[in-house]
Amino acid sequence: MIKYRLEITKGEPVRYISHLDFAALMQRAICRAHLPAAYSEGFNPHMKIAFASALSVGITSTCEYMDLELKKDMCQPEVFDKLRKALPPGVKLLQVKQIDLRSKALMSIVDEASYEITLPMYDDASKLQNTLDEFNKMSEIVIVRETPKKRKEIEIKQYLPKKITFSTEKNNLKLNMNIKITSTGTAKPNEILEVLNDKFTANLPIEQALICRTGLYSKGKSLIDND
Repeated sequence: MIKYRLEITKGEPVRYISHLDFAALMQRAICRAHLPAAYSEGFNPHMKIAFASALSVGITSTCEYMDLELKKDMCQPEVFDKLRKALPPGVKLLQVKQIDLRSKALMSIVDEASYEITLPMYDDASKLQNTLDEFNKMSEIVIVRETPKKRKEIEIKQYLPKKITFSTEKNNLKLNMNIKITSTGTAKPNEILEVLNDKFTANLPIEQALICRTGLYSKGKSLIDND
């Protein structure tokens, strides 16, 4: 038995598939690569793979993480080469690293994510800077999160460990934000955008936003380095 941690991307071609479909996609790729994946025991065995944090539909990522257990030893270069060739368009394998079989589950150690949000440039930079300054200075902002089953108030500033910043590139605006992931909850990038528009009159063209997750961390370190 051997365990590997994978760093993979979720690009534009697979942007609109769900987390469950993405997991199934990875399982099919592992089978095509003829990797000796380990399975759970019982009446309904499943492949022993585990992700760090589910990615919402419509969001891309340059760094998703997945642990994979193999029932037979296989060297890292062979795992990398075989799986890389078996992945579909939109998914790239960036790194493969052997980790201890007793390593903690990714979901139990991930505590922060970083995002880059690209939007069309709509206004002068100084106005947006003033808006972000006002937002960043607030100590508490409460939103209402509605689902088909319930309506819940959430204080979102507790999940923002850093100030939201921005840069401009040609005719595009790039917002950068970090969001905490906790056992009791987290915030969503689109919720932050909606707050900026609804409560701070940022007038961002949210419907054109391209959200990309650029990092997943545990105590400030990339998950590929936490084993």
